[in-house]
Amino acid sequence: MSPDLQQRTGAFVAVVGPSGAGKDAVIAYARERLEPHGVVFARRVITRPAGPAEECASATEEQFAQLQDGGSFALAWRAHGLAYGIPAEYARRAENGEVVVANVSRSVLSELPDRFPRAFAVRITVPEDVRRARIAARGREDDAGVAARVSRPDPAPDHPVDLEIVNDGTLEQAGERLVTFLRGVVDS
Repeated sequence: MSPDLQQRTGAFVAVVGPSGAGKDAVIAYARERLEPHGVVFARRVITRPAGPAEECASATEEQFAQLQDGGSFALAWRAHGLAYGIPAEYARRAENGEVVVANVSRSVLSELPDRFPRAFAVRITVPEDVRRARIAARGREDDAGVAARVSRPDPAPDHPVDLEIVNDGTLEQAGERLVTFLRGVVDS
């Protein structure tokens, strides 16, 4: 165990927010600063190829179903016609004292207390016009797909969060808010 992890109580930090809020960019900013110090950033399994802005493991629908049926995920959900999963190894790592950070759906927030000994939620938001432009710029969807992502209702609008980041400034501003929060989780 590294010195950074000794005497630590593990935790799972769920980063949530609507498509286009900048979750992956803010998480990547925090990863660069905290991964060398023992914070773990979960790699999701998704039923689409990985893109340049998102590090994930790709799976076909059949592979994903087999993994899910075999208990390979701590959390799994469907959104935007895709399946997403957080591998079970990250739950074990949190149980063993590590702080694990993952981009998850707001729809699984209510499952966190049953899956992790300590769980926190961070919500990242952004104005709608910025979201729409970011989603379109990714080039993953046509105009109808962009509209569907923007119009998707929040599946957990009243779920309490431990930190809310309004990502309407620089990446550094939003990223530093997440870094500061995560350092607090590590130290608590």
